[in-house]
Amino acid sequence: MSDSVRQDPAAAAAGFAALHRAGDPLVLPNAWDHASACLLAARGFPAIGTTSLGVAAAAGVPDGTSATREETLRLALALGSEPFLLSVDAEGGFSDDPDEVAAFARELAAVGAVGINLEDGRGPVRRHAAKIAAVKSAAPGLFVNARTDTYWLGDGDGDGEAGLGATLRRLDAYQEAGADGVFVPRLTDAGRIAALVDALDVPLNILYSPTGPPLPHLADLGVRRISVGSLLYRRALGAAVEAMADVRAGREAAGAAPTYAEVRALGEGRDEGREGG
Repeated sequence: MSDSVRQDPAAAAAGFAALHRAGDPLVLPNAWDHASACLLAARGFPAIGTTSLGVAAAAGVPDGTSATREETLRLALALGSEPFLLSVDAEGGFSDDPDEVAAFARELAAVGAVGINLEDGRGPVRRHAAKIAAVKSAAPGLFVNARTDTYWLGDGDGDGEAGLGATLRRLDAYQEAGADGVFVPRLTDAGRIAALVDALDVPLNILYSPTGPPLPHLADLGVRRISVGSLLYRRALGAAVEAMADVRAGREAAGAAPTYAEVRALGEGRDEGREGG
């Protein structure tokens, strides 16, 4: 991404929206801190999302409890000036009051974020739609990815709340409220994914799953955004535990790792920026 595009909020927002392409979807890694985001961006990912689980776990609180508003904002502040496009996982907006959610979204946009994820927790559709509308009014350039949890918190089968019909009714309300994209985590059935793509006017985001369709199949189905959620964070935790088990057992710690100097260098530009003003 060119510096001129990154410095122009409107151009950055348009660039992020343009990455949601049919046939060539946005593959969005989810980071949990400055180092993980910068290392992922260095591997050629033009946009980075955050993971609310990673932020919450680092703070020692459960995910999805609206307890990490300030931690999420601090992470956005750390990442918003970096040379990649940033989308922030904001749980349900950290409030049931649409005006408060809008104020938070305005703060995210002010520090450089170009996108926000807002989840409904299977709560009232009208309340979530009101949050989306308030965010689009407060920060029109922010790409609102509206998530429904009908599959995440339900069984994903049948004609009940977790069924495809209920899911589509929610997503339709959210796109009518102004959502730029919609997200259905834990939906892995190819037929249902295709049905949603056909019924929607905005890009569909699917959470990557090792048991679901591979990326090329999701692209063929018309999915325009594929994210990994907390997968990378959980993999990092697993790698740390396995490495320490190897050390304790007298084995060489397996797996690739950046050097101390490489990780330290990730913060050097930030130090220079602080010293310069």
